[in-house]
Amino acid sequence: MQAPIRLALSITPGRHLVVRAIDADGEDPIAEDAAVRIAAAFEAGAGAGLLQLGAAEVTTPLPAALGYWRDLATRYVAAVCARGEDTSAPVAPPDEAALAALAAAVPPMTGGEYVDTALLTEHWSALDAAFTAAVASQPGTSIAEFLQARHAAWHLVGRVHFNLAENRGDDDAPFAFLATYTTRLSARATAQHVPLGQALREYAGARAKAQLASLLAPVRRAAEACPWLSDMVERGELFHPMRWSASDAARLLADVPRLESAGVVVRMPAGWGGRRPARPQATATVGAKAAGGLGRDALLDFSTAVTLAGEPLTDREIAELLAGTDGLRLLRGRWIELDRSELRAMLDRLNKIERAAAGGISFTEAMRLVAGVAIDEAAATATAQPRVIAGAWLAEQLAALRTPAGLAAVDPGDALHAQLRPYQAVGLRWLHLLTQLGLGACLADDMGLGKTIQVIALLLTSRRAPNRTGAPHLLVAPASLIGNWTSELARFAPSLRLLVAHPSVMPAAELAAETSELRGIDLVITSYGTLPRVPWLTRTRWGLAIVDEAQAIKNPGTRQTRAVKALDARARIALTGTPVENRVGDLWSIFDFLNPGLLGAATARCAS
Repeated sequence: MQAPIRLALSITPGRHLVVRAIDADGEDPIAEDAAVRIAAAFEAGAGAGLLQLGAAEVTTPLPAALGYWRDLATRYVAAVCARGEDTSAPVAPPDEAALAALAAAVPPMTGGEYVDTALLTEHWSALDAAFTAAVASQPGTSIAEFLQARHAAWHLVGRVHFNLAENRGDDDAPFAFLATYTTRLSARATAQHVPLGQALREYAGARAKAQLASLLAPVRRAAEACPWLSDMVERGELFHPMRWSASDAARLLADVPRLESAGVVVRMPAGWGGRRPARPQATATVGAKAAGGLGRDALLDFSTAVTLAGEPLTDREIAELLAGTDGLRLLRGRWIELDRSELRAMLDRLNKIERAAAGGISFTEAMRLVAGVAIDEAAATATAQPRVIAGAWLAEQLAALRTPAGLAAVDPGDALHAQLRPYQAVGLRWLHLLTQLGLGACLADDMGLGKTIQVIALLLTSRRAPNRTGAPHLLVAPASLIGNWTSELARFAPSLRLLVAHPSVMPAAELAAETSELRGIDLVITSYGTLPRVPWLTRTRWGLAIVDEAQAIKNPGTRQTRAVKALDARARIALTGTPVENRVGDLWSIFDFLNPGLLGAATARCAS
């Protein structure tokens, strides 16, 4: 915890500001980091110290004396914001009356009797010189960037704001519009707004004419792109509060990008999340009910709706929206933004899928939709996409896959002659769930973390499953690792019955012959090189198809990769402890084996 420090500010008879740390209890303490910053700044001169107070310490709790001088400094920074990027002349100090009022409000401080309008003007000039030097020391940095780096809220000061608010109770003019500008920051670093019409009075003098022109420059730029704003400026309506219709508000909403590009800040009603009213959303739900199975061949239920903030709309409400007009509409007591053609196009896309999937939608297609993949070519270029969400059952399965530690324990039984480490037990649960669902799994633990033992435990677990199909499993590995696998299986799962389909173990004629003699076999092991040359390996229906050192299939065009992907299996597993050089195409090839079609076609994948 930082120790508080007490700083005292005093004015010398020579009219200099001095800040020093003290031990007495006469001043309120300041947080250590803030005290260090302030003291270091004043060591560089009063102007630099005041700049630190006014630009960077806007919300720092300060004792009365420092707070008083910060008030002068924040007035200066606000004047800089109002002036904009023009640095051709010094920033003019407040008028004599404002300075006199500030001098009269000086709190108790050592040397406070020296404070008068002349002293305040002197230090205003010192502050201006320090600011000019600081900006010049950072070539290429704009004034706005310089100030925002010291406190993010400064980018709102000295700018025109267009404020739109709901005007409840007025059916003819349900919105109110007011243009304001921000003059300064409060002690909580919130921008202080005043009506824009006040700027005409505040900057009425010839000396402030340039400041007024700078303040209104963004409005002039915006008016060039927005004819309705040009008319308001010409008629003087911009400088007064206005009652607006829904079409007036919709016009402003449509031009927000042009206004903000010109430098005008647009503020929307507080209840509009994301600074825009809610939009009706075409939504589809997939997998609300449990499927008989999952995997590529399983079918999930698919239903469509139009929702508003997550709540479904009735058929009557949807019909009224589509038959009405675009823009702002009042629905269920709240304003919404409606683009009928966009909503209709989204509904058409979802309805097309629903009609085509009368008996259900495939898991692969469902996952692509839930992931936000464009539904069709038209959707890929559309500004708005239908929303596809996982239903209750599917969401539960996906949550379990994301957090396998919470899954029920899986027991391979006494046939496993090893004790799994905790993370290996979690990996086993994850593999078991995926394979039970018929989905592909990529186990990419680093080398030495026990991918082999997890797969062996899975093979034993599947043998104990009550719904076991009896089909043997296939393991494809580099030829150099076949011996390792057989020795590990003999050591940790001697009860598993193996068949090694490789020329080093099996005579060539026997290996090449068509065979159905797999009854009683739990696992067949072969190599990447052997697989394409032995047709019965790719024609057999396997329980699990497991590939070790899966980077061997990172190139989708090779013969061995095509053979691996041709395998017929209930579920697939890829093991790799070797990075795939972070190439997107390599990862796509592995996942195309695991869950064909889930990541789209090879021609649609991201460039490497």
